[in-house]
Amino acid sequence: MATSKSTNTYNRQNWEDSEFPILCQTCLGDNPYIRMSKERYGKECKICSRPFTVFRWCPGARMRYKKTEVCQTCSRMKNVCQTCLLDLEYGLPIQVRDAAMKVKDDLPRSDVNKEYYIQNIDAEMNKLDKTEPVVGGGKSAAASDMLLKLARTTPYYKRNRPHVCSFWVRGECRRGEECPYRHETPTDPDDPLADQNIKDRYYGVNDPVAHKLMRRASSMPKLEPPEDKSITTLYVGNLSDKIGEKELRDHFYQFGEIRSITLVPRQMCAFIQYVNRIPAELAAEKTFNKLILGGRRLNIKWGKSQGRQGTSSSGGEMVENYEPVPGLPGALPPPPVDLRTGDYFNLQAAGAGSISGAAAVSAAAAVAAMEMPAAQAHATPHPPLMPPPPPMFLPPAPQPAPPPPPPPFFFPPVRMPAATAAALFPPQPPVPPLCPPGTAPPLPPDQLAPPGTTAIHYPSQDPRRLGTAENINTPTPT
Repeated sequence: MATSKSTNTYNRQNWEDSEFPILCQTCLGDNPYIRMSKERYGKECKICSRPFTVFRWCPGARMRYKKTEVCQTCSRMKNVCQTCLLDLEYGLPIQVRDAAMKVKDDLPRSDVNKEYYIQNIDAEMNKLDKTEPVVGGGKSAAASDMLLKLARTTPYYKRNRPHVCSFWVRGECRRGEECPYRHETPTDPDDPLADQNIKDRYYGVNDPVAHKLMRRASSMPKLEPPEDKSITTLYVGNLSDKIGEKELRDHFYQFGEIRSITLVPRQMCAFIQYVNRIPAELAAEKTFNKLILGGRRLNIKWGKSQGRQGTSSSGGEMVENYEPVPGLPGALPPPPVDLRTGDYFNLQAAGAGSISGAAAVSAAAAVAAMEMPAAQAHATPHPPLMPPPPPMFLPPAPQPAPPPPPPPFFFPPVRMPAATAAALFPPQPPVPPLCPPGTAPPLPPDQLAPPGTTAIHYPSQDPRRLGTAENINTPTPT
């Protein structure tokens, strides 16, 4: 045990002995069957320099071993974890919590005053319940908006990863996959987060993590109320199975009278409608990025008007607006005004009369045209009731005249006398029809039919085509 030569070196009554550490859920890990090693008076507290009981454990697989850094007295004074020194309730640095709650740090910094102050605080804490923090440095009944926005609701186990292997950075690590350290490129040494001090974290001074979180809180978006004053509905998302209508009504009824609550279990959301607009605005302001129910941070948004959803009024007309689709051309221009009314057959020109009245007028015009002389009818034609439709197809374009045929390339044919042609090409006898061997040629048509009948040729019934020999009546030699 390495301790400094102070009053605590000789006064063993101030040494701390405990049975279990004060840890947050992230440092404890997700393994319910964790094993810890305990060493009584193993090291000095890094804040008060008193010897205390050190606990060491592994939070999970592929994670580094962790141990307690400060004593339980210093931990209870600030309500922080003994290992990471973050607030046990919100998971935030002490500087962020104290700035949001407007708590002033009055801990002494000198060694003598620090020992005397901690000794008195330790005597007072022994009279109280050890599970409760000290008054003035712990939980707050009314948390501020910044704490509710930045509070961590789930463990962040990535913080328990091993450190970067220094041999791998130099290219000298020979362990490979068996190396317990990370083989990753280290962060930039000029990064402010790379330089963190445990005393600055505890006293809430010059903490780079706290500065980063406070900048994030100042740049967080705000939920602006819609321009339509008739909207009094709030959308609540990211619900769990344990949150029902009763839980939502118990929480949101404090802002004003609720008209209805509609749950959508499949989408894990709900719609809360207020009677008036002012309670809805108050509920949206108090719960946006702040509401935590059932261990979940709920998403709060304004509802949309069902009557005007997807439309916008311009000039007294409702024009549909569609969101542009990425990768496709823009929207086409709106149709002409005369086509928006749907009067494709000029039915509105007949006035306020019905279709039967328009038909009677057209019939009377047709009868008058029949009684009118032909010359007068051709001289004063009536205007058409509707313009002629545009031609569906364009007339074919005139084709150019075909080019003249080329001159003959070969020599003209030679004419010879008939006697010379007969001598050169004598007439040939007709070629008999080809028959298979052993068969006779087919009979002429006049011999196939009996006398007094007309010959009908059936090729499928010709016996000679079925393989019969010509001499059918000749007996077969034995």
